[in-house]
Amino acid sequence: MTSEITLFVNPTAGRGRGAHAAQPAASALRDAGFSVRTVLGEDAGDALRRAREAVAGGTGALIAVGGDGMMSLALQAVAGTMTPLGVVAVGTGNDFARALGLPIRDPAAAGRLAAEALKGGGVREIDLGRVGERWFGSVLASGFDSRVNDRGNRMRWVGGRFKYDLAILAELAAFKPIAYRVRLDDGPVREIEATLIAVGNGSTYGGGMRICADAVMDDGLFDVTVVGDCSRTTLLKVFPRVYKGTHLSHPKVTVHRVSSIELAAAGVTAYADGEQLGALPLTARCVPGAVRVLVPGSPGGI
Repeated sequence: MTSEITLFVNPTAGRGRGAHAAQPAASALRDAGFSVRTVLGEDAGDALRRAREAVAGGTGALIAVGGDGMMSLALQAVAGTMTPLGVVAVGTGNDFARALGLPIRDPAAAGRLAAEALKGGGVREIDLGRVGERWFGSVLASGFDSRVNDRGNRMRWVGGRFKYDLAILAELAAFKPIAYRVRLDDGPVREIEATLIAVGNGSTYGGGMRICADAVMDDGLFDVTVVGDCSRTTLLKVFPRVYKGTHLSHPKVTVHRVSSIELAAAGVTAYADGEQLGALPLTARCVPGAVRVLVPGSPGGI
């Protein structure tokens, strides 16, 4: 393994935390004896091209600095390669880091952990989801939650978490169950009415909402959480329980463990790791051991 490490930085993550976080993370890696090169891009496409060049050039690790959007971009560069991914989570959601038990909004600690993992073999192979050529690490959302995302993205006159609270209220006012066509693995196509269907490689989305609370990132399977055809009143009761994962015991919620899922519904956009994938229909597949992540602990993972 080369001692040169690549920092993959989003300077705008977390209202500017990405740029500030790069320095202490880089210092921790340099203090551990690594040579650090920083990759920035003019836009997402340019950044990804540069990250892929670093991976193809044999960098010892790609260390992504930013939020879940940056982690998603980094996954496109390292998935299916032997290059390990390090995570310096300084964004708003940080669900990928949270699922792996990594430091959140502590770039110096994250840099030290990455250095220790590189020296001590602390690498964990985890699964990823794949839709076409796109990889995802946490949760693919479709339905009520993705419509909240759609509406929030259109609300350019308000920012921060308040924007999504307003979007939830607006979507609740317009809410009605969605007609899905679903195929789980090689089973039959089923037509169901549901509020949302979330496909979890990881357990959380939206900054800690445990929509797929029991998902394990290295079991070769998705946890698919289906929230059935709730009334508005029921949804208002169930949705707050997502933060603790206790919604899974509600009679309107079912969980399926599968290696692939086909989803179709009219007028529904899918999001994965908080990034827009596009309109349904789609097929998502769980790819075992698709990426190597720098984690705490001994070789073999946590």
